[in-house]
Amino acid sequence: MTDDWLLRAETICLACGGHCCNDAHPPISGHCYERLRGEGVSPEIFETAGYRRLRTRPDGTCICQAGGKCSIHAIKPETCRAGPFTFDVRDDTIEIFLKFESICPVVRLLKEVPAAYDQQYLLAVASITHLVAHLTDDELAAICSIDEPDTGKVAEIPRMRLNGS
Repeated sequence: MTDDWLLRAETICLACGGHCCNDAHPPISGHCYERLRGEGVSPEIFETAGYRRLRTRPDGTCICQAGGKCSIHAIKPETCRAGPFTFDVRDDTIEIFLKFESICPVVRLLKEVPAAYDQQYLLAVASITHLVAHLTDDELAAICSIDEPDTGKVAEIPRMRLNGS
């Protein structure tokens, strides 16, 4: 498969201006925090409200957004890499959801190009399972208490825990 769909997705994202990032508050595991800090990201962009997350500006835009683009795109957090897929956790099951086109216009492309959907889905599952494995149960409870409308469930996968936790 060529990366033609990636160029199309980038064009769609740029035209949208990153609206999916508004009021998103992506969770930051300890592992991700250390990775971002190691890349020189300032600790000032993080806050804690039940879980560690990226701050937003008063208008709701992500603190990392600049000119409609992500300033940390190459090293962005797991949930940002997973988009437009998102998740919820129920007991030992991770539920994977796909945002509606009204939230993310890239969804149309993923539906039109099955190979693109498959590639992004696999990246999303890897990113989400990594994130979930590196969060505490309290952090997950706080994250999963946030209502995320305009999504449809596309899969359920088993939750893997680190060190039997």
